[in-house]
Amino acid sequence: MTNFSGIFPYLVSPVDNQSGKVLERSLRRLVEHLINSGVHGLSPLGSTGEFAYLSTAQREEIVRIVLDQTAGRVPVLAGVAAFSTREAQEQAERYARLGVDGLVLIMQKMFPVSPQGQTRFFADVAEALPDVSMTLYTNPGLLGGDIPMDVLDDLSHVKNIEYIKDASGNTGRILTMINRFGDRMRVFSASAHIPLMVFKLGGVGWMAGPACVMPKQCVELYNLAQVDDWDRALEKQKSMWRINEAFTKYALAACIKGALNIQGFEVGSPIAPQQPLSAEAMNELRAILADL
Repeated sequence: MTNFSGIFPYLVSPVDNQSGKVLERSLRRLVEHLINSGVHGLSPLGSTGEFAYLSTAQREEIVRIVLDQTAGRVPVLAGVAAFSTREAQEQAERYARLGVDGLVLIMQKMFPVSPQGQTRFFADVAEALPDVSMTLYTNPGLLGGDIPMDVLDDLSHVKNIEYIKDASGNTGRILTMINRFGDRMRVFSASAHIPLMVFKLGGVGWMAGPACVMPKQCVELYNLAQVDDWDRALEKQKSMWRINEAFTKYALAACIKGALNIQGFEVGSPIAPQQPLSAEAMNELRAILADL
C-alpha cells in the first residue's frame, strides 16, 4: 500500500499551438519550481493538463519529461483518460513502463454507461496492472457524470485502487466516502473551495490546478492542517480565495496558463480551439498575483 498525501499540483501541458510540440524547457522549469516549493507530488494529464486536447504522442512525451525532471524526488501520478476500457489499459501500460508511481483514472463518456459498466472500466484497468497504485477521479461538473457510491464501494475492495480524487464539492458525500471506505480508499480534495474542510474530515491531500500558481501557499495550508492550527489555516485559505474566484470566473486551463505566463514560465496558450484570456482578464490576474 502506498502512502501518498499532501499537495499534488495538476500540471498544465505546455504545447506550441502551431507545431504541436511540447514545450519541454517550460515544463521542466515548472516541475523544478514546484518541487522546490515543497509540493508532495505531481500529476500530469489531469483536467488542468487539458488531457482531452492532447494526442497520444503528446501525452506520453509530457509524462516522460515530468518523470525525467522529477528524478524520483516526489511521486508522479499520471492521468489516464479514455472512452474505452482497451484505450485506458493501453495508456496505463505505457505510463507504467515509463515509471510512474501511480495513475489517476478518468472515465470519459459519450453514451450512458451502467453502474456495472463503470465498475468494470475501473477494475479492468486496475487489475491489469496490480502493482501500480490507482486513484479514481470523479468530477460530475466536468466529465458529465458521477460514479455512484455503491460502485465506489465495490471498487474500494480492488487491492490497488487506493485513492479517490473527488471534485463534487459535496462535503457530505466526501464524509460518506471517508466513513464508508476507511483506509481502503483514501480521499483527495479536488475542489478549490473546500480543501481545508476535506483535510479536517480526514482527507489525505489536495490535487489541484491552482497549486501550479501558488504552490507555497497550498503547502502551507496543508502543513497548518497537519498540526491542527485550523484558525491560521482558515485565514490562509481566505487569503488564497481571490485567485480561486478568478479560476471559476474564466476558463480553467486558460486562467492557470495565463497566471503561469505572468510568473514567467512561458507555458503558452490553452490548446486550440480554446482561446487565451483577454487583456482585461490578464490584468485582473496580475493584480491578484501581486497581492499573493
